[in-house]
Amino acid sequence: MVNTKDILETINMIHEENLDIRTITMGISLYDCVSEDEDRLCDKIYDKITTSAHDLVSVGGDIEKKYGIPIVNKRVSVTPISLVGGTLSPDGYIKVAKTLDRAAKVLGINFIGGFSALVQKGMTRGAENMISIIPEALTETDFVCSSVNVASTKAGINMDAIKLMGGAIKRAAYLTRDKDSIGCAKLVVFANVPEDNPFMAGAFHGIGEPENVINVGVSGPGVVSSAIKRAGDCDLSELADVIKKTAFKITRVGQLVASEAARALNTPFGIVDLSLAPTPAVGDSVAHILENMGLESCGAHGTTATLAMLNDAVKKGGVMASSHVGGLSGAFIPVSEDAGMIAAVERGALTLEKLEAMTAVCSVGLDMIAIPGDVPEDVICGIIADEIAIGVVNTKTTAVRVIPAYGKGAGDCIDYGGLLGRAPIMEINRYSPAKFINRGGRIPAPIHSLKN
Repeated sequence: MVNTKDILETINMIHEENLDIRTITMGISLYDCVSEDEDRLCDKIYDKITTSAHDLVSVGGDIEKKYGIPIVNKRVSVTPISLVGGTLSPDGYIKVAKTLDRAAKVLGINFIGGFSALVQKGMTRGAENMISIIPEALTETDFVCSSVNVASTKAGINMDAIKLMGGAIKRAAYLTRDKDSIGCAKLVVFANVPEDNPFMAGAFHGIGEPENVINVGVSGPGVVSSAIKRAGDCDLSELADVIKKTAFKITRVGQLVASEAARALNTPFGIVDLSLAPTPAVGDSVAHILENMGLESCGAHGTTATLAMLNDAVKKGGVMASSHVGGLSGAFIPVSEDAGMIAAVERGALTLEKLEAMTAVCSVGLDMIAIPGDVPEDVICGIIADEIAIGVVNTKTTAVRVIPAYGKGAGDCIDYGGLLGRAPIMEINRYSPAKFINRGGRIPAPIHSLKN
């Protein structure tokens, strides 16, 4: 039972510390849209989405007015399209992507996720057809986001899928080269993907989910950062307690909004994702939290330990505030979306290798990282494989959203504005893993996957 009085105590966080609800995401099942006729399939998908989420944006606006809590995004996620597209041709999958985009525009939502495939153990013909045209789909649409799960702790790592995704990322970068390769910002490669994630670009409506569901993603790096500043020079145990209490309050706000949205939309409440999701706004940075905890700069030695403590404390506080915590839940470390991360890269304190180490203890992975556009495809595959291996071995979600900025090199910058922010282009190790990647097949699941 949500106590509104508890929520009102956090109003100053909204006005002074950038607390917001990052997204209300409605998950919609498309299983009943399946059809052998691709035009009929597209019509049914469009009708299902626009009917189910008809009031999503207006309800979000009503909740904002009622409680004074900013809700930055209203989004939709759908059943992975490769599961409902069946034997569609590549052109058929393009039609579906355009249908999703058209529905998003009619609804007035920010993004629609679920142009996705689950290929951790192998690929169906439908999944392979869909993956083959992801770059074209992201180029020819505005609001569609795509994700592919290429590995899991139970199944191992599908290296054939990773090779395909390396090529897809390079092609998406080229096709959207006139927009700083923005197609890559809407594409993410996962290991151990969560099926109730409300955040883009990785959101989709999982196979075990109900017909419709409301999932909410909260934010609040600025709130945590301010709380740490107020705590002063306390020891680490006390600091962890401060973070836990702050995460509790933030998550209660998410719980309230999720409950209100579910009631108003007559849709089951799914989860609250309590991730600290940064923005380029001043004071809304995960990197600055780490620096307030005692680092001279994010990226310094000690950064991974500091992030591990932050992530753990956020989760412990959040799970006390809601009975249904899910999604990713923890601390995000995207470069382009975090002013502190950008500054750390620009001053030379934060490298790709350090970011990779940090992903072993954060909530996601290598996120919104710009690299030179001429980085070879096999090197991108190697970056994906390394990150995915961290997730598989550690039984956690990891992901890669990397942007080879076409025509640009290290020291240049790409700038998308808004929540996607800007990213300094990072130089990377270019020694080739091509022979390893080209072996193909599947890296077996780790021994600790045998838990039955």
